[in-house]
Amino acid sequence: MELDNIEKLIEKYFEAATTVAEEETLKEYFSQESVAPHLEQYAPMFQYFASAKKERFTKQVPLTSEVTKVKKNRYGWYSAAAAVAICAGLYFNQPTAIEDEYSPEEIAAAQEALALLGDNFNKGTHQFSHLNEFEKNTTRFIQKN
Repeated sequence: MELDNIEKLIEKYFEAATTVAEEETLKEYFSQESVAPHLEQYAPMFQYFASAKKERFTKQVPLTSEVTKVKKNRYGWYSAAAAVAICAGLYFNQPTAIEDEYSPEEIAAAQEALALLGDNFNKGTHQFSHLNEFEKNTTRFIQKN
């Protein structure tokens, strides 16, 4: 009867359906010297689990390392370099008037293109108001049910 029970427990174990108590029963069975011949193939696995459970990590784990300190030091230099780059960019990039760079015809053409773009954009956003109204009504209908 015990051998039949062990075989059922092995099947449950490989299906990941055993309880902790059933796994302990399997460990006790396979820790014995007399194991059924057709189940001997599972004995090393359970013996390994028992020995692996006793293993402990004994080395000291450093909480801070030299690499961490070097990285923290680099971040200070990176932020200083970024501040210098921003200041240099602001200093050397003095704003110029658009009239100095473009002709009046180019400015007029750009304004006309932007006005056309704005009109088309407003037409598109007007369609979204219909979608918002539809969403509001469907939400109200769903919440009533």
